Amino acid sequence: MPKIFSGRKVVKVLFKDFGFCFVSQKGSHMKLEKKVEGKTIITIVPLHKELAFGTFKGVLELAKIDEKEFLSKAKK
Repeated sequence: MPKIFSGRKVVKVLFKDFGFCFVSQKGSHMKLEKKVEGKTIITIVPLHKELAFGTFKGVLELAKIDEKEFLSKAKK
């Protein structure tokens, strides 16, 4: 899969469609969180111009989001 998403695009989709909110930022990495059923889900998104596919998958894994679900929301 080609590098198709920037870090900022991923953050935008996580905010808008998945209910994540900003926690902190250190350098080019943004920390986001979402509370679900009393648990906190945290993910880290590097704000790079293009995310490598493995990095993109890692962000989604931490966020507990299925890749297909993310792609369907991001294409809107």
